[in-house]
Amino acid sequence: MNGQALYKKIKYVFAVSFLFLCTCSWAQNVTVEASIDSMQILIGEQTKIRLNVSFDAHQKMALPIVRDTLVRGVEVVDIAKPDTQYLNDKKRLLISQEYVITAFDSAFYYIPPFTVMVDGKPYQSKNLALKVLSMPVDEAHPEQFFGPKDIMEPPFSWTDWRLPIWLALLVIPFIILAIYLIVRYNDNKPIIRTIKIEPSLPPHQQALAEIERIKEDKSWQKDNAKDYYTRLTDIIRTYIKERFGFNAMEMTSSEIIDRLLQEKDQRLIEELKNLFATADLVKFAKHNPLINENDMNLVNAIDFINQTKIEVPLKTQPESREITIEEKRSRRAKVMLLISIIASIIIIVTMLIIVVRTIYNLCL
Repeated sequence: MNGQALYKKIKYVFAVSFLFLCTCSWAQNVTVEASIDSMQILIGEQTKIRLNVSFDAHQKMALPIVRDTLVRGVEVVDIAKPDTQYLNDKKRLLISQEYVITAFDSAFYYIPPFTVMVDGKPYQSKNLALKVLSMPVDEAHPEQFFGPKDIMEPPFSWTDWRLPIWLALLVIPFIILAIYLIVRYNDNKPIIRTIKIEPSLPPHQQALAEIERIKEDKSWQKDNAKDYYTRLTDIIRTYIKERFGFNAMEMTSSEIIDRLLQEKDQRLIEELKNLFATADLVKFAKHNPLINENDMNLVNAIDFINQTKIEVPLKTQPESREITIEEKRSRRAKVMLLISIIASIIIIVTMLIIVVRTIYNLCL
């Protein structure tokens, strides 16, 4: 009987101890700590209170709601955003909250504990204390005590006004540009100048004009016969290409003569054949022709052009004409002009807003 009673008593002690340990372990899941940076400040100075709450990640926590004052005489200047940290592989959370406080009366203040709710249950931090001291006054030298100073106006600085001044000056050309574009868009006037297009000369006139330049240059008199015959044959080849319609520029002299024999009389072709033969000798065999031979070839070239040219009646000759912007104005040009106007207006409005806001802030 005594043995059974002793066994029950030991069993009861173990049960109570187990429940106590479980309770203590559960209570350690939530910790609330409060600390103050400085427990002693002067009137008007500020200090910080830090509140740290540690709990399991699956629990729900609510921080205390703090108003403008903690206690009578201790004012809350600022409440920082809570900082959250994960601990123990994200199994626990640490929430940190900062409060900036101040006081304007010298006294010793008792700050009550902060109450944090975790899963609907309250947990409190330790209480804090704050001692606020008045400004020390040298009673032995009262003449050195000065009262509050008047409000001082900040000195004028051109650096502060530099941005609005530059923007105000820069907005002027944009306003002028916008007005110009709007006027152009409304009256539909040409934006670019009128272009005058001259008609091209007939092939024989172009060839004779080039031969006149050769005559004025007199290159054959400067021991430069190769250049002279090269220019002369190029003029004849170009004329034949435009007059007869085959590419004489890519053909040899004999090929050109054979082709012309199909269309013109033998006498003219023989004169042209002598010209090409002399030119080939000068260019490839370093032949040095006589001056009268050069003159004769030049006359033969002119004679060939005059005998084979096609005269264009005056009524059918093309006339020069002028192309203005109205002929080329398109829907795309109008759209681009409108986009330029809108962009200029947006830039002007943005600059004016910046100028007005800057001046307003400087005048506050």
